[in-house]
Amino acid sequence: MPLLRGNLHAHTTFSDGIRTPAGLVAEYERLGYDFLAITDHFNHDNLVHPDYEDTIAALESELLIFRGIELGYGRFDQHVGRVRGDEETLYILNHPARYKLTVAETVDRMHEIRRAGWPLEAIEVTDTGMYRPLYDTDAIPLVKIATDDAHRPPHFGRAWIEVDAPRDRDAIIRAIRAGDVRAVFK
Repeated sequence: MPLLRGNLHAHTTFSDGIRTPAGLVAEYERLGYDFLAITDHFNHDNLVHPDYEDTIAALESELLIFRGIELGYGRFDQHVGRVRGDEETLYILNHPARYKLTVAETVDRMHEIRRAGWPLEAIEVTDTGMYRPLYDTDAIPLVKIATDDAHRPPHFGRAWIEVDAPRDRDAIIRAIRAGDVRAVFK
């Protein structure tokens, strides 16, 4: 079975990206991806635009499209990606490098967010697709993934993951949880 290539963190015009949902999907189709999570963020209460879910669900593509959102954790400035498959949901600690966290601070943050009920399982070792090796350590007990946090063209396709899984949203999430994933950087 060939590895599947994908990105679990990308933005559209529903938040601060420059591509419409259909335009973003077309960009990743052009780049040869197999799957994409659209993870727009909205307001401080983590409320999404009323048309968001329906718009994402209606996208037609050869890509597997994951429904997602970039949540803001209320106690401090931290984004968490929530990526939904059909039955499974994956929570990702997004871009710790942006907050200039040490490894110890990252682990403390992970524990606090988990205590709040968000079951973090993965961490980005990238910031807008740029590799941040500080977070690619066993000292942070989360699966390491690469995303490009796509907002605009310089980000598109800068980093991705490759997953050994069947072409199924839930199977991809389960493979990531199991660590059957490889971070790739351009």
